[in-house]
Amino acid sequence: MKLITITSILIFGLSPPASAALSGFYDSGEQISTILTNEAVGNALRQAPIGAITNTGTREDGAHAWEVRTQECDLKVYLVPKASAGVGKVTYTVEVPKACE
Repeated sequence: MKLITITSILIFGLSPPASAALSGFYDSGEQISTILTNEAVGNALRQAPIGAITNTGTREDGAHAWEVRTQECDLKVYLVPKASAGVGKVTYTVEVPKACE
């Protein structure tokens, strides 16, 4: 039976379901883009210019921890991964525990 399935794929050009996982490079770019375009992050930074964005690890629940630095503030930001319902890339929900003071 397995031989028939493999032969069918080769003959009819059928392909197995594709994974939509991004490489680490593109996934980190997606995360940075999510941070930069999030209104809550901009408001928490009081719209100050960004000096650096650094990945600081992963929280116990799997959320990606980031630090956004400005001249006067180091803001902690967490990105919670949300898998798509079907085939598609992972998206992120942004958590900003506290704003810059």
